[in-house]
Amino acid sequence: MMDYPTLAEAEARDAADPLARWRERFTLPEGVVYLDGNSLGALPVATRGLMHDAVDRQWGEGLIRSWNDADWIGAPRRIGDKIAALIGAAPGEVIACDSVTVNLYKLMGAILAARPGQGRTILTESGNFPTDLHVAAGIAAQHGLVLDACAREAIAERIGPDVALMVLTHVHYKTGERFDMAAIQALADTHNVPLIWDLSHSTGAVPVNLAADAARFAVGCGYKYLNGGPGAPAFLYVAAEALEFLGSPIQGWMGHAAPFAMTDGYEPAPGIERFLAGTPPMLSLLALEAGVDLLLEADRDALWTKSQALFDFLTTLMAARCPELVPITPERADLRGSHASFAHPDAWPINRALIDAGVIGDFRAPDVLRLGLTPLYLGFADIWHAVDRLAAIMGEGRWQRDEYKVATRVT
Repeated sequence: MMDYPTLAEAEARDAADPLARWRERFTLPEGVVYLDGNSLGALPVATRGLMHDAVDRQWGEGLIRSWNDADWIGAPRRIGDKIAALIGAAPGEVIACDSVTVNLYKLMGAILAARPGQGRTILTESGNFPTDLHVAAGIAAQHGLVLDACAREAIAERIGPDVALMVLTHVHYKTGERFDMAAIQALADTHNVPLIWDLSHSTGAVPVNLAADAARFAVGCGYKYLNGGPGAPAFLYVAAEALEFLGSPIQGWMGHAAPFAMTDGYEPAPGIERFLAGTPPMLSLLALEAGVDLLLEADRDALWTKSQALFDFLTTLMAARCPELVPITPERADLRGSHASFAHPDAWPINRALIDAGVIGDFRAPDVLRLGLTPLYLGFADIWHAVDRLAAIMGEGRWQRDEYKVATRVT
C-alpha cells in the first residue's frame, strides 16, 4: 500500500499556516468540506452586515437619494478599479457590470466593428466554456465570419492573417489547464490579432498581470474566487490605449457621456464607462465589493503558494487512496489554475455520494469530478477528510446506489 500523509500531519500544517486565520472571515457550514469555491465562492462574514446596511439604510432610508449619497452611481467604476488591482490593470481600465456572457458580446462586437474586413475567422479552443463558444458562434454569424474552435495544442499554429479575433480562457474550467498568457499574447500581437482573455477561473486564484503580459482585453466573473455571491456581476477590461478606438455595441443609457442629460442622441462616455449598459444592480454590486475588498486584504503571493501546496497534498492523497479517479489537471503549477480534476466514467454518482458525505465538489460532463482549492478558507485537514470520505465511498461502492444516478437540473 502506498504511504500517504496522516491526519496529524495535515493538522500540523494547518497550525503552521499563516493564512489559517482567514477561515473565520467566511461563513461555512459545520462539518462540510467545501471544494466548490471555484464555482461559487463562500459567503464572507462581512457581506452579511454590508447587505443589511445596503437594504435597511441605503435603500430603506436613503431611497433614490443613495445614488448620490451612497455613491451607487460610482460603484461599477469603483469596484472595477479594485478588481484592476487584482489582475495587473490600471485604474480606469476595468468596469464591474453585467455577466461574462454579455461582456464577451460587447467586447467581441466592439473589436470587430473597429476592424472591419480584417480576417475571416474567430479563433477559440474547442471544449472551451460553453458561453464563450456560444457567444463567439453568434457573433461570427452576425459578422459573416467562421468560428474556428480547435484543440489547445493547435491554437498557436492557427494564429495568422485569417484570424479576425481570438477568445481564450486563461484557466480551463474543466481540466484546470492554464495558457501561458505572455507567450500567446505575444504571438497574437505578432500577427496583429486582437485577443480577449476570459479570466473567470483565474481572478483571485492564480497570478494575473495583464499589463506585464501586454493583454488588452479581458472579461471575468465575480462569483467564484472573488466571493461576490450567486450571479454576482462580472467585469470587463480594456487597456487604456485601446479604449479610444472602441464603442460598445450595446448603447445603453449608462454608457452615455451624460446619462442624465436625457438626450435623444448617443454620445459614448469617454472612458471604460462606455461599456456600461443598463442601470447597475446595486445589491449585487455591493455584495461583490465586499468579496473583492476581502481579497485585496490578503497576500496574493501567499495565496498562490498555499494553492500549490493544497494541490500537491490532494493529488498525493488521491493517488494513494482513490487511484480509480484519474487526474487530468497538469501537475506543474505554471500550467494550471487552482482546482484539480479527476476523470471517472461514474463521476456523476460519485460526486452525489460525496456531497451526501459532507464534501461539496462538482461534476462536469461527461466524466469529471472537479475539486476547487480556495486557500483563504480551505485547510490541509479539510483535504484529508475529503479524500478519506471519498475513499470510503469508493471502497464500499456507495456511489452505485440508484438515488445517486438521478440527474439534477444544476450539476
